[in-house]
Amino acid sequence: MRRVFGVKKQTEPPPSVQDASDRINKRGDTVEEKIKKLDVELAKYKEQLKKTRPGPAQEAVKARAMRVLKQKRMYEGQRDMLYNQTYNLDQVSFAAEGIKDAQQTMSALKSANKELKGMMKTVKIQDIDNMQDEMMDLMDVSNEIQESLGRSYSVPDDIDEDELLGELDALEADMDSVGEGVPSYLQPDKESDLDAELSLPSAPTGHAQMPAGRANAQAYDELGLPAVPRASIRD
Repeated sequence: MRRVFGVKKQTEPPPSVQDASDRINKRGDTVEEKIKKLDVELAKYKEQLKKTRPGPAQEAVKARAMRVLKQKRMYEGQRDMLYNQTYNLDQVSFAAEGIKDAQQTMSALKSANKELKGMMKTVKIQDIDNMQDEMMDLMDVSNEIQESLGRSYSVPDDIDEDELLGELDALEADMDSVGEGVPSYLQPDKESDLDAELSLPSAPTGHAQMPAGRANAQAYDELGLPAVPRASIRD
């Protein structure tokens, strides 16, 4: 059968944009190397033209230099053309990458949208509003309970705050005038006044002195007391 119908040829896949760009850049680098070699050759011919005198030899050097210069111009044109092709391929590559990014973004958004729809089915705004209303009611009841528990039993509810402020101002005025119209017997005593009123004598120091008339009549000890007679010691 293969001999009759033959075998289907396998077609190669078309090159990608990146493959084409790499191939063109490689060709551009090859052309750039050729241009550099021609620049070196032109510099050598310029030196020869400076050293040779006008004549057939100089004309021959000029002809060689013109040939090299023409080759350089040709290679430069090829290089510019290859660079333009690379620029176009880069633009296409950027556009393709942008489309791929957009496709991935759309796929992610679709998946997120589907997930959000499934989550929103379990959450209802009416249930949230009802829960918030219940929480507000509970907080109001809690505040009322706290106020009721913190109420003072001894303080009446019909106290006028302005009257209390007036009494507080009067109390501050009385505190500022303390000591001005108070009698002396109601004022606290000072330590210097107590010492002057008492004027107590100072405590005695040293040994007490014996009267002069009693010095010979009776002996006294070192404390001023009558001395106890010692018993005589017999041998």
